[in-house]
Amino acid sequence: MPRTVAFLRAINVGGHVVRMETLREVSESLGLRGVETFLASGNLVFDGAAAAGLRERLEAALRATLGYDVAVFLRSGSEAAAIARCRPFPEADQAAAAAGAFCVGFLDAPLTPVAERALMAFHTELDDFRASGREFYWLCRVKQSESAFTAGAFEKATGLRATLRGMNSLRRLAERLEGTPNQAPARKPRGR
Repeated sequence: MPRTVAFLRAINVGGHVVRMETLREVSESLGLRGVETFLASGNLVFDGAAAAGLRERLEAALRATLGYDVAVFLRSGSEAAAIARCRPFPEADQAAAAAGAFCVGFLDAPLTPVAERALMAFHTELDDFRASGREFYWLCRVKQSESAFTAGAFEKATGLRATLRGMNSLRRLAERLEGTPNQAPARKPRGR
């Protein structure tokens, strides 16, 4: 059976503490089945494909339950596995292994050329970026906390919603979904 992943923004960060059981209960109240949480950072996995309007319904239910807005980014299990397999940087594995952080930014839609330029304006000798479809990849050569780049800075510069996940976590999720996170990428990201 196909699986779907919901990446949630603002769960267990910024002073918000949400029990994973609460996320499962909200999801199940919308009719989702086989709901699991992955790590305590707002990753939901459930059975089936995402129905039309699910993102909006899930965001509304989370707002009603938690009292604040939570952006939801849906991906099929196969999309999540392909994202985890992607090697967006020429020096991919070696640089990522030595990096302070290697993250994926999830978006609602592909970046427009203007938004992609805004993302690439964050490029420094410490921070590198690649855009690919509804995701962007961020290689940070120092600790994330030492970088000027954040999801909030990205949102302010582009006016777009985003949530970040570490690539190691995504690869673990892909292993759980399909068991093949280390195959060659199916797509080639753009960037510097």
